[in-house]
Formats: sequence, C-alpha cells, structure tokens
Amino acid sequence: MRHQGEDGSPGALPLDGVVVLDFSQFLAGPSCALRLGDLGARVIKVERPDGGDASRSLFLAETAFDQDSALFHAINRGKQSYTADLKHEGDLAAVKALIARADVLIHNFRPGIMDRLGLGWDRVCALNPRLIYAGVSGYGPDGPWRDRPGQDLLVQSLSGIAWLSGDAGGAPVPAGLSITDMMAGAQLCQGILALLVRRGVTGKGGRVDVSLIETAIDLQFEHLSVYLNRGGAMPARSDVANGNVYLAAPYGIYATADDYLALAMTPVDRLSDVIDLPPLADFAPDRWFADRDAIKALIRDHLATRATADWLALLEPAGIWAAPVLDWPALMAEPAFAALDATQQVRSPDGAALTLTRCPIRVDGAILTSPRAAPRLGADRASIDREFGQ
Repeated sequence: MRHQGEDGSPGALPLDGVVVLDFSQFLAGPSCALRLGDLGARVIKVERPDGGDASRSLFLAETAFDQDSALFHAINRGKQSYTADLKHEGDLAAVKALIARADVLIHNFRPGIMDRLGLGWDRVCALNPRLIYAGVSGYGPDGPWRDRPGQDLLVQSLSGIAWLSGDAGGAPVPAGLSITDMMAGAQLCQGILALLVRRGVTGKGGRVDVSLIETAIDLQFEHLSVYLNRGGAMPARSDVANGNVYLAAPYGIYATADDYLALAMTPVDRLSDVIDLPPLADFAPDRWFADRDAIKALIRDHLATRATADWLALLEPAGIWAAPVLDWPALMAEPAFAALDATQQVRSPDGAALTLTRCPIRVDGAILTSPRAAPRLGADRASIDREFGQ
C-alpha cells in the first residue's frame, strides 16, 4: 500500500518492510494486525488448513463475499494467508522458519497454548531475538478467570461496562459494538509500535501482552478514578436519560416530537433561556447534579413537544452542545460523511467489489486505502515457502 503526501509526492508508509505473522482470529488480534498492515506492514495470516480463522464462517446478516464472510474481509483485508497445522512437525518447522525472519508475531491463543506448541516467548526469542511477540487474552495469564471464554459481551458484563448504561432501575445495557475486542487490538498495536521503536534503539525485540478485561478496566478510567477515591460508594444511574453516572443534567439523550436529541455538557440556566423553559432557572448550579433527574424530567417533557430540527435551530446558534441521533442512512446522507471519504472498495481475485470502512489514520495528510480483499485460505503458502526458502 502506498500513499501520497500533501504535496502529491509518493511516499513509503511508516511500516514498509515490517513483516507481521498474524496467528490470531476473530477480532482483537486481527484488528491489530489490520492496522499494522494499513500502516505499511506485510501481514501474513497463519491459519489452520481445515477452515482457517473461525471468522471466515461467521456470517453477520448472512453477508458473504468471495467464499467467506464479509466480516472476515473487514478485519483481514490486504493480508496474505499461510496455512499450517501447528501440531504437524513439518508445518511447525516451516512456521519457525517464518518466525526467524519476521518482525512481529501476534497471537490470541489461551494462556499456555503457545508454550505447548513450542512457540512460547522463551523459545521464540531464542530463535529470533529481534522479534516483537504480541499476545492478547481474555483475562490475563493468571488468576481464577484465566481460562474463561474471552468474549466481548462477557467481558463488558464482568467489568462493569454494561452496568454503566441504561436508566436507573432498568437492565444493564452493553455497548452495541465489540468495544473491548477492538480497543484491546488498539492497545496491542500501541505496544507493538513502542517495542519497534525500542528495537530501533537497542536492536532487541520484546514481548507485549494485553487482555480484554484489563482493557475494559482501563476504558473506565474516568469513572473508576472517582470510585476508587470516594470510599467505595457505587454511583447512581439517572432515572431519566442516563448518559454518564458522574455528569450533571442535562447530559443524555431525549426523545423529541419526531426523533431523538443528544445534549452534552451545558449550563442549565443557559439552556433554560435558549429553549424557553423557565422552571430550569429555579435550580442553582450546585444542584445540577444532585437534582439531575428532576431537571432532566422537565427537559424530557419539554423537548417532546417539537421536532429535532426545530430544537437544533435554537440550540446550535446559541453554542449549546447538541446533536441529532442519526442512524446509518441518515449519517451517510450528511455532507460531512461524504467529506470524510470514510469508505473504500476492496476487490477479490475475480474482480468482485466489497465496500468497507477505511483506516481512520492519515499519514502525511493522506488517507490510507488498499484495494486488496482478505486472502483466500492458504492462497499464499506456496509463494511464501519459495520466498523463505522452504
């Protein structure tokens, strides 16, 4: 993949020449490898011969592309596929030959599996002292949760994230995205990049590990930093339009006459003037948190009387932090979405096209895109074996 700088001149991407072996599957590890690939690395996906990465057959809404699920292409576009049975002596020897020449190895096997395969850190760093060895697990290497299934919804539930959402008295509400998976992938990517920088100074590789549960805990640093220093009292969720357990009214999402409207941090007395709701002015600033449910109930009932566009016509010129709540069709109809150029097309070997999101990072002012879809299972083993002298 190449990009052009702001002056239009072609340039190499930051990770050109870096070889990444991606042993991971599903989302956290593959999303990390994807981002390294977006930044110029060559990513070789090492997969089981019998089916490969399980997400090849994980069809969301039965959406398929080029023999596999569209989801698989979304998080594995631009990679190469190398099939190997790690329990087969010949295949394991071939994989070790790749490791000896690679820069980064990513895996998300449960703790202890790589050691049993003969590919644990101690063995691998002896084989290639310059290697960056990166692992992602569900719950870390130790402790009573060590062998639990490392799945995003379960981690959201165990970590407190699901509890934070939803109104008081209602059920916990998980995020609608696999946020701990994707953020763990991002954290792993940061660790890899840091070790690549260190290797540039010392010449030695290193090991980086993240877990979904530690990622989920870190995601809550705002809230946990308050909780840990206030005597252990759990915060209360709002009864009305709960948006953040520690923020005062009016923070939250409200129904309007035709849709929904989000209100962020806003002085309640200022909001009272702008939307012509005099009772709000009766609440002193030092009560905006303590009386948030009473304040929000007044706002809720008032906003329900007019359409979202009518309220925005008042709020936005007044500098009030507000936004409509958009679904995907509405988002994509916005000129702002078109200005971002946020999607790209990838193509299969037979020329079929699939529209996906692109890398959100810009380098030298340029958007990073790649036209290659995810690889067919094992498509690159023969050429890689020839290249690496197998």
